[in-house]
Amino acid sequence: MNRIASLGSDPQDDEQTRLNKTLIAGAAILFIPAGMVWSWGYFILGLWVAAFVPMSASLLLMVGLFYYIKTKRYDTFRVFALSQTLLMPVALTIILGGFVNSGLVILWSALAPFAAMILENQRRAMGWFLAFLALIVGSGVIQNWIPFQQPLPDFFIRVSFVMNLGSAFIITFITAYYFIFQKEMYKARSEALLLNILPREIAEKLKARPRHIADHHPEASVLFADIVGFTPLAASMEAGEVVDMLNEVFIAFDAIFRKYRLEKIKTIGDCYMAAAGVPAPREDHALALTQAALEILSYAKQHTFHGHRLNFRIGIDSGPVVAGVIGKDKFIYDLWGDTVNLASRMESHGLPGKIQITRTVYEQVKEYIPCQKRGLVLIKGKGRVETFWVDENIKQK
Repeated sequence: MNRIASLGSDPQDDEQTRLNKTLIAGAAILFIPAGMVWSWGYFILGLWVAAFVPMSASLLLMVGLFYYIKTKRYDTFRVFALSQTLLMPVALTIILGGFVNSGLVILWSALAPFAAMILENQRRAMGWFLAFLALIVGSGVIQNWIPFQQPLPDFFIRVSFVMNLGSAFIITFITAYYFIFQKEMYKARSEALLLNILPREIAEKLKARPRHIADHHPEASVLFADIVGFTPLAASMEAGEVVDMLNEVFIAFDAIFRKYRLEKIKTIGDCYMAAAGVPAPREDHALALTQAALEILSYAKQHTFHGHRLNFRIGIDSGPVVAGVIGKDKFIYDLWGDTVNLASRMESHGLPGKIQITRTVYEQVKEYIPCQKRGLVLIKGKGRVETFWVDENIKQK
């Protein structure tokens, strides 16, 4: 299928276009030898005119396929192939003497509007369907005035019925099955990509009803983690090395936050923002986030990132937040509120290798994690705020 997909493909094709090209090229490759065999069956019975129809259709389709491979003109080849599928069975029906004598060969024409539903837009697919209906009616009327070839043997008619009914159904089923399989695979990829951007609960809301989302969470915790001395370090490195180093850092963080079932919000330069208690509430939001922060410091002490030893400042605050998605283009799940601002200040006013928390966080974690009082810290816009250090050197309870 990959080799068929490469026929007439363009590196700039999206997945849907590539799938459509694969289907039509694969169908053409299957029909060319089938048409030859089909023609041979009529030839054995002495039906020269009828034998000419599938033979010429196969040869024309072969020429069209080579033209498509050479020129990459997918739209032209698609219309040509669908026209062949629509008209050839109608011609055989008229030549052989009607629907019964031809063994309902006209069923093959139904593949044209069916394929158009996959390969074309809705308006064009409806056009192919109406053309199919018109040809059925027209072939039923015109056969009353055209002299036909001799009646076919009863055995051949019965075999034709079985082959035409069975083959048309089998091809339709296989084509639909492959198309649906590919669509489901692409859907799963899109779903995974969406869930890498948004929490599952938010993604489900947006899929059900595209709109802006703003939810108030009375109890949540927010964390900011920043690399100490990142600016001078980055200035001494190549751009690619900086990206590789940040990628290692954030992949390690992602794994830790997944472990504690926390929500990564975003990265801003070398700063990592995460939260607990959003979008789904949880009672241990402060404790879980603090435990993750301790694991970050522990991991950083034991590992290098792209060959560099890094130190981190971490700040955490708990309280009410507003969480949601706004805008239409390149939206993200984000948090707003005083809790977010104070958590950011806890990080920026902290010290290397330290986790600074507010009293709100301290009251929720003090029974489980040892903490040390730092005292009052002057915070812009907040005045003096009582803060605490999480003691990473003492084993957690």
